[in-house]
Amino acid sequence: MSDGPKKGAKWSKYSIEDGKLTRNAEFCPTPGCGPGVFLATHVNRKSCGKCGYTVMNEE
Repeated sequence: MSDGPKKGAKWSKYSIEDGKLTRNAEFCPTPGCGPGVFLATHVNRKSCGKCGYTVMNEE
């Protein structure tokens, strides 16, 4: 059985505000990925699962 929707599910990266779709997650900035490919958020970094782009969080 499922305990409900997953926290990182694709639908959780969007919301509707004033009747318009808003993307809440950050996109990969590389030209090969661009809009539509979200960066995964980890404890100490953000990374793209498609191209491997990684940015370390500043602490």
